Amino acid sequence: MVCARAALGPGALWAAAWGVLLLTAAAEAQRGRKKVVHVLEGESGSVVVQTAPGQVVSHRGGTIVLPCRYHYEAATHGHDGVRLKWTKVVDPLAFADVFVALGPQHRAFGSYRGRAELQGDGPGDASLVLRNVTLQDYGRYECEVTNELEDDTGMVKLDLEGVVFPYHPRGGRYKLTFAEAQRACAEQDGILASSEQLHAAWRDGLDWCNAGWLRDGSVQYPVSQPREPCGGLGGAGNAGAGGGASGGVRNYGYRHNAEERYDAFCFTSNLPGRVFFLKPLRPVPFSGAARACAARGAAVAKVGQLFAAWKLQLLDRCTAGWLADGSARYPIVNPRARCGGRRPGVRSLGFPDASRRLFGVYCYRAPGAPDPAPGGWGWGWAGGGGWAGGARDPAAWTPLRV
Repeated sequence: MVCARAALGPGALWAAAWGVLLLTAAAEAQRGRKKVVHVLEGESGSVVVQTAPGQVVSHRGGTIVLPCRYHYEAATHGHDGVRLKWTKVVDPLAFADVFVALGPQHRAFGSYRGRAELQGDGPGDASLVLRNVTLQDYGRYECEVTNELEDDTGMVKLDLEGVVFPYHPRGGRYKLTFAEAQRACAEQDGILASSEQLHAAWRDGLDWCNAGWLRDGSVQYPVSQPREPCGGLGGAGNAGAGGGASGGVRNYGYRHNAEERYDAFCFTSNLPGRVFFLKPLRPVPFSGAARACAARGAAVAKVGQLFAAWKLQLLDRCTAGWLADGSARYPIVNPRARCGGRRPGVRSLGFPDASRRLFGVYCYRAPGAPDPAPGGWGWGWAGGGGWAGGARDPAAWTPLRV
């Protein structure tokens, strides 16, 4: 359920008037470590909520605690009458319900069912434990504590470890509306990146001279190596964070999301499974890629899965292979001669003719999925004379030792 709310609640004004003093431990030394928050207040006994400053960081499939503690005079007001509510900020003034607790009654909403629960670390702990973190969990969350007459809120940002990648489909560049960009990222195992994620990727060296949609509806692109076709060499007129001779994130601002068309900047996180390169006896056309991967208990990898394997699993292979969208790419962690340049990254050969038998294929095997062909089995014809995607009917393929 999504609801609108005033941007500034009365709790924030009360906390400022009371001069709440917040003392926190140093920033967490490792991901997922609980942040301890101490609150001192006056003698009013009113509800005061404090969350740890900054953000908490997790990854897809992980477990994270969104820290939130509250304090008020329990001697006069029992904790049983306190309502705890977590919501996610989906727009500047719109919130989606995540979790509500009133005494012993607890309820999670939507995709959070079965994944969200209170930490319950003593009186005053409203921290939320979130399990099996998904890409869609990224964002800001509000912790609200209410008794009969008073309430206060605190904000927590959940960030994810991952990688930003630019994307456009086979149809060419600047073909996507905002909604189409959202779908394109989802189809490639990602979500639209945020402005903060794109800026972090730029600081990490991302350089891409094509504008793309971000999750807030803005259109931007990162330039690490300034040049004339990409917003100029610096000086006036280069809008965006970090602009100037050292490059920056060029910003077109918020665009008409149903009429204007751009590329997309997608974000993906940790892979629960494994991406691997499959090189059959003979290169396969795109039509043979799915069957070749299926022979190894896998599916053709998506673009986001290859980027995640390159960035987070350090997959390095100087051989192009088919991906699920019909593009051909290969990941380079250690740049070297004849492997596409001096910088690490995922090289793209675009969208070759799908009938050309020029490539192997990058496959993705989900966790726990067995490999039906260990030791080098594949698909072919018992009579010989062909391989995946050859002239013979693929429906007649049988498992063969390769």
